[in-house]
Amino acid sequence: MFDGHTDLFELIAAPAHHSLSPLIHNTSFNTLDINSVYLAFDVEAAELGDTVASLRALSVRGANVSMPYKEAVIPYMDELTPMAKRLGAVNTIINQSGHLVGDSTDGQGFVDALTDEGLTVKGKHIVVLGAGGAGRAVVAASAEAGAIITVFKRHNRTFDAIHDQLTSWSPNIRVLPYEDLDAMATAISDADIIMNTTNVGMGTNTGIPLDDSIMTLLQPEQFVADAIYAPLETNFLKVAKQQGCRTMNGISMLIHQAAGSFVQWTSEPMPVATVKEVVNDHLLSLVAK
Repeated sequence: MFDGHTDLFELIAAPAHHSLSPLIHNTSFNTLDINSVYLAFDVEAAELGDTVASLRALSVRGANVSMPYKEAVIPYMDELTPMAKRLGAVNTIINQSGHLVGDSTDGQGFVDALTDEGLTVKGKHIVVLGAGGAGRAVVAASAEAGAIITVFKRHNRTFDAIHDQLTSWSPNIRVLPYEDLDAMATAISDADIIMNTTNVGMGTNTGIPLDDSIMTLLQPEQFVADAIYAPLETNFLKVAKQQGCRTMNGISMLIHQAAGSFVQWTSEPMPVATVKEVVNDHLLSLVAK
């Protein structure tokens, strides 16, 4: 209901113009008749400190933070939630009367998206492909929810550090080299849920994040997910579906991580079903052009 005061929320990113966040949050505000608006801002690295300071100066109620600032924004926070501390990353800022709290809702977005599909992660074996920001967020939230997790990461200069970080979170997490195809074959055969968090298959990249011989090991009782939503169905998901697996693209995870921000800002649950319909219609219209 209009009360004469419009609350402002924003996205801080570079670039920001392609983001679906304004569509997601403004659809939610309109559906729930909340007098608020969400805007996306392209922010230069040198402007990040001033941009965060403006949240206080302009009484911006909250913000999302996307690439490349999820780590860089941390020094400007007054407080971090335990999840943001664990990940060393922030995707949500809550402005509590000038006190800025940084949180990360990315991983919980994955867990909640699975809940929508009738799946719980507790006691399930999840194979996570990739250990970048999205992968680590998925691992952290899934481990907190009681999953058993095998992560495959490229054996490069960051392998040891990431291995030590992730395995310190839970005895139910192991991190193995992406190049160890024998270990990958065993893990994939045993997995309940397989989640791709790499960028293989994104945009014009038509690749698949698993070796062809390992893709043949997928079984109908397994659930295969991809963090990618452009294209709406990656070749990874197409092949998994052909082998009888249930599949999920990245749209639901994206919306649910936004829902985690939304409820903290407004104390209202996001109308997820409505938002999904609007976002899917929008993306299908882009494909049709």
